[in-house]
Amino acid sequence: MSATPRGRAFRVAATGARVLTGAAVAAACVLGVSAAVAAPWPVIEHEPPATTVRPVPGDAILVCNGSFRALGRDTTRADAMLSAGVPALTVDRSEAEPAERPLQQPDLEGGDGASSLTGAVTGRTAPRIAAAESLRVDAPDMRGFAAAPCREPSTGTWLIGGDVSTGAADVIVLSNPGDVATTVQLRVYGERPNASDVVVPPSTQIGVPLASVAAAEPQPVIAVTSRSPIRASLQSSLIRTLDPIGIDVQDGMSGPQNHVVITGVQAAQGAGDDPTGLVVRMLAPEQDGHATVRARPVGGASAQGDAFEVDLHRGIPTEVALPGLAPGVYDIEVEGTAPVVAAARQTLRAGTAADFAWMPAAPEIAAETMVAVPDGESAALTLRNGGAEDAVVTLRDTGRGSDAEVTVPAGGSTSVPLRTDAGYLLVPSAPVHAAVTMTGGADSPDIAGWPVWAPALSQQPIAVRP
Repeated sequence: MSATPRGRAFRVAATGARVLTGAAVAAACVLGVSAAVAAPWPVIEHEPPATTVRPVPGDAILVCNGSFRALGRDTTRADAMLSAGVPALTVDRSEAEPAERPLQQPDLEGGDGASSLTGAVTGRTAPRIAAAESLRVDAPDMRGFAAAPCREPSTGTWLIGGDVSTGAADVIVLSNPGDVATTVQLRVYGERPNASDVVVPPSTQIGVPLASVAAAEPQPVIAVTSRSPIRASLQSSLIRTLDPIGIDVQDGMSGPQNHVVITGVQAAQGAGDDPTGLVVRMLAPEQDGHATVRARPVGGASAQGDAFEVDLHRGIPTEVALPGLAPGVYDIEVEGTAPVVAAARQTLRAGTAADFAWMPAAPEIAAETMVAVPDGESAALTLRNGGAEDAVVTLRDTGRGSDAEVTVPAGGSTSVPLRTDAGYLLVPSAPVHAAVTMTGGADSPDIAGWPVWAPALSQQPIAVRP
C-alpha cells in the first residue's frame, strides 16, 4: 500500500528534526571540546613524604698514641722498636669522665700509654671530650719536643710528611680501638708508587717503619685506608751528622681539596738553603694541575702575601720552600686547579740545637669544638677566617670557667695565648680554621703543632625521603 501525502510529509518533518538535533549536538560537542582545550587542565601533584632526622650519635672515642717509638737503638736488631719515652696526658674532664681502655703494643719494647678514651652517649647526646699528649726527649740519638691531640679513629687518612733519608727514623703508627681485627692499606705516592696491606689486631697498636714501605721516595705521601675505623699517625725523628735535630708526631688530613688552609706555622730566622725553615709538601693524587701557594702573616696588614707558583704532576709529591719571609706566624693557603693534600714543615734552631714539626691543613670548624692543650712549651691558638664578614669565636677555659671573645677579621687571622695542661671549648659564630702551636723560648728551639678538627658528633639534621 502506498503512503498518503500526509504520511510522507510527517516523515520528512521527523527526519529534518533529527538532522537539526544532530547538528546542534555536534556543534555543542565542538564548542565543549574547544572550551576544554582552552581551559587549564587539572594538575595532579605528588609531594614525596619527607621527615627531618637528627642522627643518633655513637659514643665519642679518642685514640692516644702513647710511647714514642725509637728505631735502631739496638745495633744487633735493626728492626727492633724501643720506647723513647711515655708522654704526659691531659684529658678535659669538664663534661664527663671518659672510660680508658689500654691498647696492646706487642711490637714495642717498654711501650706504654697507648689507649682509647670513650665518652658514652647519654640519651641522644654524646659528651664532648678532648685529650692531648706531650713528650720531651733528650738522648744521644734523639732530641726534641712533640705534642699531639688524641684523635677520633677514621677509615681514611692522608699522611703528608715524613723522611726516609739517612738519619731519619720515621714510623707509621696504626691504632685499632675496635673489637675486631682490621686490614689497613698503605698506598705510597711518588716516583715508585706502591701499596701494602697490614692487619691490625683488635685493641692493638702497631708500628710500620716508613722506610719499609716508602724506601725510594724522598718526599713520601701516604694514603691510609681501612675497613673499620683506626687512628693513623706518623712519628718522626732525625739525626744529621750524628746530632739529633728533632722529633714530631703528625696526624693527617681527611682528603684532597682545591683550596686548603694551613694556619699557625712558624717562619724562623735561618741561613743557607733553608732561610726560613718553612717547606710545603703537596700532592695532586688524581690529575695534573697547578697550585698557587701564598703565605700571609697572622695579624699582619698584608692582604695577599708572597705567592709561589707550583706545577703539580699526578701522583708525584712536590715540595716548595718559602724563602724571604720575615720571622713570625703565618697562614699558608694552597689554591689548586686539581684537588690537593698539603702540609707544612716548620724548623726552629737555637745554636746547634733544632726541632721540627709538620702542620697539616686545617679544616673549617662551624660547631662547638673541644680542644685540649698538653703540658709543655708555651701554647697559642691561631684562628683563620676566610669569610667576607668578621667572625667571633668564644673561647671558654673549661678549667677556670671563664669566657673570652676573639674577633677574627674577614679574610684575616689572629692568634691568642693558651694555658698548657688545660682544656678549652671553641664556639665560632661563623666557620673558621684553627690550629694549636707550642714553641719554646729564645734559647729553646722546641716546636709542635696540630690543626683543630671538629668532632664527628657535631652532625647536622638530615632530610630523609623514600
